Amino acid sequence: MIAVWPVIDMAATGVNIVRLRREAGLSVKDLQNIFGFSTPQAIYKWQRGTAMPTIDNLVVLAAVFNITVDDILVYQPQFQMPDTVSA
Repeated sequence: MIAVWPVIDMAATGVNIVRLRREAGLSVKDLQNIFGFSTPQAIYKWQRGTAMPTIDNLVVLAAVFNITVDDILVYQPQFQMPDTVSA
């Protein structure tokens, strides 16, 4: 039996954040103000897929976009073979 473990695809999640932000009619500066960030660097990192929003920031993004956290994240399955047992 092969176990399948979901893994977050950071690059695809970043592309998704860009799409959701644009669909909501928000700029990076708008998100920066919503989060109270002094610079937009964190948001740019999320959008490039070089960093992920923290759990609490994902919850805020979901509320801002009126979606669920799962609608923000993009998953890729990672297959892991179980250890074989010799009889």
